[in-house]
Amino acid sequence: MSAKLDTGSRIPAMIGLLFIGIATSAAAALAPNQTANPAAPDNFPAAFYQQLEAHGKKVLRVDSSHSLVTIKVRRAGLLSALGHDHIIASRDVAGYVSPSLGVADLYVPLGTLIVDDPRLRINAGFDTQPSQRDIEGTRHNMLSKTLDAKHFPYALIHVALADAGHPDLKVTITLHGVTSSFEVPAQFESVPDGISVAGNMSFKQSDFGITPLSVFGGALQVQDKLDLRFRILADK
Repeated sequence: MSAKLDTGSRIPAMIGLLFIGIATSAAAALAPNQTANPAAPDNFPAAFYQQLEAHGKKVLRVDSSHSLVTIKVRRAGLLSALGHDHIIASRDVAGYVSPSLGVADLYVPLGTLIVDDPRLRINAGFDTQPSQRDIEGTRHNMLSKTLDAKHFPYALIHVALADAGHPDLKVTITLHGVTSSFEVPAQFESVPDGISVAGNMSFKQSDFGITPLSVFGGALQVQDKLDLRFRILADK
């Protein structure tokens, strides 16, 4: 919502999540001994994929510049008209994909999450636009009060194919010190030297131990349920 009520202030950026993506796309070829951009967290398993590559296995790198994850955060309650819905986005999903093993490890730096980009709000079907002051307040509360990005600066995502021949993904996300698992349907598309993965999912803030914001005895609140969409690209 806005300064009146920050629907983004309780979002588990999971971001996403989702990131889910295993995958993929164009440009940004990194040498095996390079770290993905932006800088990976210390506990990210980059060495595992570099070792695969050193043994001749194909490894794809997520192309952050061609990947996007968005999360819709909706308001609820009798006074919901006083607030705004929000859209949170990341264009900084990074990581590695092993096509032969059917696994991927991704990370999302929470400090670069985008709040209420006007074009993304239009694409999401939102018919209002929070002020810049409201957006800044939403982002501050999200990172400091909800996600505690100072102590938990990344969302970590491990992805594996659910079963051979099925397009579902098993996605394990660690956010704010809490790990949750999901099964996510996805659409795969081959691109030159890589793959594209797209899909959507819903999850609850409470899946990550987050209590949705609620004021005025629940008359104005943030919905527990969040809706996430992703399109991830990765290539060599």
